[in-house]
Amino acid sequence: MSIFQLTQTPIFPDPALAEESGLLAVGGDLSVERLIAAYSKGIFPWYSEGDPLLWWFTDPRLVLFPNEFRVSKRLKRTLKNSNFNITFNTAFNQTITACGNIRTENDEETWISSDIKTAYTKLHQAGFAHSVECWLDDDLVGGLYGVALGNVFFGESMFARISNASKAALVALVARLQQQGTAVIDCQMTTNHLLSFGAREIGGAEFRSLLQTHIP
Repeated sequence: MSIFQLTQTPIFPDPALAEESGLLAVGGDLSVERLIAAYSKGIFPWYSEGDPLLWWFTDPRLVLFPNEFRVSKRLKRTLKNSNFNITFNTAFNQTITACGNIRTENDEETWISSDIKTAYTKLHQAGFAHSVECWLDDDLVGGLYGVALGNVFFGESMFARISNASKAALVALVARLQQQGTAVIDCQMTTNHLLSFGAREIGGAEFRSLLQTHIP
């Protein structure tokens, strides 16, 4: 299959045309308008600093249905006895920065470049990107961020500086999304960590159908 070169117009090819790896297109920009157009089709940017802007649609897709979310009894006890304080959308810039920094500190490659941080901060200011923060006293010790469109939440990244901090943020997020009637959480990449919470893989066609149903 061919990799599509994007133009200045914020439109994308059919995600079904993505390569087996998930790579769909290259180029374009990270404007709010283009990011919304991408996420509404299940497409997301993922590339390293200095590389061309790459757009992906992975198939199969890891998703978490809020009503299938599982929390172990042990984790429930741990979080109940913790002194964590959870907030929403109070420190977006700190959270996305920490998500990138934690990987760099662990000698891992990160896609959360300065351009990504700037773009998603604008998306946050426009009301589409959101953060969940986990605090211990006055220290930001964990959190996550993602994008919400319609009744779908697209998880982007999480971090923890102490044990269970990111898990506490995830548990709080899912509880809030359940209250809001969110239908599905997109987890993008399959990890054992997310599988343990009840996430599961579905086919790309089924995922696209869910987006069509739950994003106006």
